[in-house]
Amino acid sequence: MSVNLKNNETGVFALGGLGEIGKNMYGVQFQDEIILLDCGIMFPEDDLLGIDYVIPDYQYLLQNRSKVKALIISHGHEDHIGGIPFLLQQINVPIYAGKLASSLIRNKLNERGLLRDAEIHEIDEDSVIRFRKTTVSFYLTTHSIPEAYGIVVKTPPGNIVFTGDYKFDFTPVGKPADLHKMARIGEEGVLVLLGDSTNAEIPTFTKSEKVVGQSIKNIIQRVSGRVIFATFASNVSRLQQVAQTARETGRKIAVFGRSMEAAIKTGRELGYIEDENNDLFIDGRDLDQYPAEQMIILCTGSQGEPMAALSRIANGTHRQIAIQPNDTVIFSSSPIPGNTVSVNRVINLLSEAGARVVHGSFNNIHTSGHGGQQEQLLMLRLMKPKYFMPVHGEFRMQSIQADLAQQTGIPKEHCFIMENGEMLAVTADSARIAGNFPASDVYVDGSSVGDIGNLVIRDRRNLSEDGLVIVSATLDYQNRQLVCGPDIMSRGFIYMKESGDWIGEVQQALRAAINRGLNESGTNVNERIIRDTIFQTIQPIIYDKTERKPMIVPVLLDINKGVRKRHEVTANN
Repeated sequence: MSVNLKNNETGVFALGGLGEIGKNMYGVQFQDEIILLDCGIMFPEDDLLGIDYVIPDYQYLLQNRSKVKALIISHGHEDHIGGIPFLLQQINVPIYAGKLASSLIRNKLNERGLLRDAEIHEIDEDSVIRFRKTTVSFYLTTHSIPEAYGIVVKTPPGNIVFTGDYKFDFTPVGKPADLHKMARIGEEGVLVLLGDSTNAEIPTFTKSEKVVGQSIKNIIQRVSGRVIFATFASNVSRLQQVAQTARETGRKIAVFGRSMEAAIKTGRELGYIEDENNDLFIDGRDLDQYPAEQMIILCTGSQGEPMAALSRIANGTHRQIAIQPNDTVIFSSSPIPGNTVSVNRVINLLSEAGARVVHGSFNNIHTSGHGGQQEQLLMLRLMKPKYFMPVHGEFRMQSIQADLAQQTGIPKEHCFIMENGEMLAVTADSARIAGNFPASDVYVDGSSVGDIGNLVIRDRRNLSEDGLVIVSATLDYQNRQLVCGPDIMSRGFIYMKESGDWIGEVQQALRAAINRGLNESGTNVNERIIRDTIFQTIQPIIYDKTERKPMIVPVLLDINKGVRKRHEVTANN
């Protein structure tokens, strides 16, 4: 299906962020202008083996390259800025972001050699960006990172408002949200509201960051040894709370983990992490020069990531830090879905090493940066949109927030639970779905972007579950002879030394089948016939013996031509 957007309509769409947590990327289109809102990544689930990131498919933007006028960033979290390097490799669009987000984006682009050609403009809550037919303005919200903005895109049919990530924290760390401006935007009129759905299942207000800060201070004041504090490097507000607690309790902070070091450096430079006397943070190499009761070790790894600093400390493989009997480890985060097993493993290892581990919501050491139902209702009341489009959440979250919108008086037919790639077309008095465009996931594997498809992921799953069998043989096609082999090697399938008799039976069956293939194929004997013969012979034997379907890889050598092309055939083909 294609997009059918009329000349008098504003189009609202998502390339990512609908029906999922992460990969946030939305767009507002009027005639020949497209304004992009955020450009994030999604971290892969466990079944996406070997995949580093998941990003949106940018094909629609490539097809409309001349219409893309700007990329507007709501805040500096990975699920909102992580995809920028991949987008800029295809479209060099001007970027507008707050000071902190701009700094984080520059770091990302510099690492990939893309900074020199990037066009980055710093904005604040008072900025107004004017294009020929559309205008973009901002309002300040509260989130777990400073400079979190809601975005208003003014188009001829009406204003499109994107809430970004937000909660209503009346005792925030840093500047408070601008409730008056939100109310003014609502009074001026909101045609479509794109609302954050992440915590739509939570019926109450989200706990204030100041409550977490006080809990952290209370815990650290009672600790007589070292404190090892693990949290998200991107949670700058939490990092400021730790810095403040360190100052008040007479401790120094040593930072470990590349992303944490970068976040602290940027936060200090911009004044979001306060260190007035420039003596709060010490070099990690000087850790042993301070008494244990004077140290906080701030590190990555709150999600149990295998290579993060905390995991290496727990495993006993960190070069500088080993657990001491009087250590207290604080997990100031909640496990992302899919990470619970990894987090529990790290907690167990730390406990076994003798550390006291503090974690869990009952300790008040973590709070979400996203608002619950009461905050979502407040946002809906302030904005009073004519049409509502829940974003940034899985389907059930979008559905719950659509129900909340109806409770505030928005008609059910004015609430649109959409999918990535669908186009909502609106005028001042109408709304319809105007078609769709491809918006599938794109996998990033190291330096490879988009070359990893579902077949490759399927093969990786087969390898991880059923292993690999390699059959090698040397043949003389010209004289129709099996010169050597077949030999069988196994990786992740069976233990060869304990399966000698069975392997011998398989080799005997393969030898007879290959000889038949060589001598019963008339004048057309070729590698493909022998390869298919190997597969058809070995697959039923393997399944009969093991009820498994390993990947089968025939490697055939023709003595007349050298090594022929290597073929990989899965048992599912």
